[in-house]
Amino acid sequence: MKNPDPASLAKPPPAALVFPSVDSDESVQLRFPPPGSPLNILFLPGLHGDATLVGPFRRALGGRARLLEATYPQRKDWVLTDYAHAVEEQSVTHHAQKVWVLAESFSSQVAWTMIERVLDGASPLRIEGLILAGGFVRHPWPWGVHLAHGASCAVPRWLLNRLCRWYGRSVCRAKSGDVEILGEMAEFVRRRAASGDRPAITSRYPLIAQADLRSVARRAAVPVFHLSGAIDPIVPWWIVRPWLEKHCPGFRGSRIVPRTVHNVLLGAPAESASQILEWIEAETDVAPSVRSEM
Repeated sequence: MKNPDPASLAKPPPAALVFPSVDSDESVQLRFPPPGSPLNILFLPGLHGDATLVGPFRRALGGRARLLEATYPQRKDWVLTDYAHAVEEQSVTHHAQKVWVLAESFSSQVAWTMIERVLDGASPLRIEGLILAGGFVRHPWPWGVHLAHGASCAVPRWLLNRLCRWYGRSVCRAKSGDVEILGEMAEFVRRRAASGDRPAITSRYPLIAQADLRSVARRAAVPVFHLSGAIDPIVPWWIVRPWLEKHCPGFRGSRIVPRTVHNVLLGAPAESASQILEWIEAETDVAPSVRSEM
């Protein structure tokens, strides 16, 4: 397990780790455990659009919360309101109208759009709080988003597939004690090689560059927390956090995890889970919720 066989990344994951399909469904799908904890955390993924990298964090929660994991369809025509509306529909379908939203990177824009819809009376959800994991309100470096978009379009597919396989092997080595990570990373690599995956991911860059949800954050009284890896040139926390402190009335606190990069939930799952649960527990009895009737 310490040095996984590269060929193993092409094998399908165990049956217990099968993720929702994105090939045959044109809407958001949720993956979730059986009913247990009354606390629902709705996880919205980063740019790659699925929960294949959140396994270590899920296991670090240890059943103390019910993690609902969203998978986005491989659509290249959706805008942020399409994502938000589809997430809301699936949450209601699975009887999770009352949720804490854990939004990773790109999905912070989906989460703010959901909060806007709730504040405007257009959503059935009750959002108890928002946790931004490597997230933001408006991206501090739109020029960087444009550069990343250009690179995503220009990189040859064979090179992209090789980079994904390298990334999968590096994660497996770093998480060598996790008996399930190999299957999950195999699924991550498989999805990145799917024909519709790259166009869908590429279509999300312009949504980030164009979005400006600062007016929503200025209206939000719902508890907002910020979690980031200390080594994050993708979304610079040293710009995001001061803005939240100054302009967002619901902002409660921030945690910068040392020696961790952009994907903080994968890089520091135990620290992330403990901090998030601590934040939620502190707000359970005192926090105003964003409700659909507001």
